[in-house]
Amino acid sequence: MKHSKTGSVMTGDVVKATSDTPFKEVARLLAEHHISGLPVVDDDEKVIGVVSETDLLAHEASLPEPHRKARRFRLPRMSRTGRRFQAKADARTAGQLMSTPAITVSAENTIAEAARVMVANKVERLPVTDEESRLVGIVTRRDLLGIFLRGDEEIRHEVIREVLVNALWLTPQTISVQVQDGVVTLDGTLERRSEIPIAVQMTGQVDGVVAVVDKLGYRLDDSHLQPTDQALHGIADDWLRKL
Repeated sequence: MKHSKTGSVMTGDVVKATSDTPFKEVARLLAEHHISGLPVVDDDEKVIGVVSETDLLAHEASLPEPHRKARRFRLPRMSRTGRRFQAKADARTAGQLMSTPAITVSAENTIAEAARVMVANKVERLPVTDEESRLVGIVTRRDLLGIFLRGDEEIRHEVIREVLVNALWLTPQTISVQVQDGVVTLDGTLERRSEIPIAVQMTGQVDGVVAVVDKLGYRLDDSHLQPTDQALHGIADDWLRKL
């Protein structure tokens, strides 16, 4: 089953900086393009770090208030976080401001994989790289959420084609597939019980599916069979082992 790749939803025109881009130019780029961060690349267009609004605020927070005596805000001297904060406070270029290593995603990664990276690292955007780690685009949360704009009929056709026909070798009319607002309902009777989790899990992996309602039944309960016995029964068991 084919999944949409990150490269298909990314923005190719990337606002970026180099390590020697001045602090004020970074701030201007973020403000002018209404973005919260940008990648920093080397001479070979490889991503070496990311500068975010938070990095700029570290510098701003270190400045004295007008009505107070000038002093530097410092975290505990022995703290790694404190040293990192102080380095950003003194930064004058993107290379000094940026956070490293850069969290990136490949253009060949699926949208689901990119979403997991984004959630795990609590970021709102990811630089997208090619097979040689060069910057080719940027992907945001909004870009990834775009898969849920797929129409119900489009989702239904893919479930029938990829899950029922290609994976389970069924005729399209064997199982009823209904989709409403991205929620897929599977209703009908499969030959074997082991085919139900295959149908449900594969349907849930189709781009744009919000949830799967399982109303499937079966004719033969093959749950007591050993894996070696099931291996003789066809493609459905091979799919189950891969899930």
